[in-house]
Amino acid sequence: MSDTLVLNADGQPYSVLPLSAISWQESIKYMVLGKVHVLEWYDDWLVSSPTWETKVPAVIMVKKYIKKNTHVRFSKYNVFLRDSFACQYCYTQLSRSVATIDHVIPVSKGGKTTFDNVVTACQPCNSMKGNNLYPKPKITPERPTYYQLVKNRQQLDVAYKHPSWEKFILNQQ
Repeated sequence: MSDTLVLNADGQPYSVLPLSAISWQESIKYMVLGKVHVLEWYDDWLVSSPTWETKVPAVIMVKKYIKKNTHVRFSKYNVFLRDSFACQYCYTQLSRSVATIDHVIPVSKGGKTTFDNVVTACQPCNSMKGNNLYPKPKITPERPTYYQLVKNRQQLDVAYKHPSWEKFILNQQ
């Protein structure tokens, strides 16, 4: 479970795709090694050993800037995010648990599993299209940029582990 938000040296989350968060154990290790500054703490979460105790960090910032990787890898989640979790045939809003991906050109007809050939679809539309070339999605699929996905991610409702996370995540807009 990820308990501590990790910010880069510029004060921005190291990553939002996925959100850069680490376990409380890792955050304490980095704190002890002097690699991070602690910006926020969990007030009601204390851990201890026989000789030492500390609150658990909620937000940490690395001391040395880490170059971000802006390459977007193919994944179902990134397809859903690119399409704003909406069926590309009927525009129904979907949750992650019911969204499916549909191959615009079916695999059996030579289609590949790439950003340029898959779209988010609801189960009824995906079943209706089946192994056919039609209907076509309302928007032609394409490889998203990192920044497009970040923008779409910021528009989703997100549950934060600690209330202080919101100001750091929303501050990057």
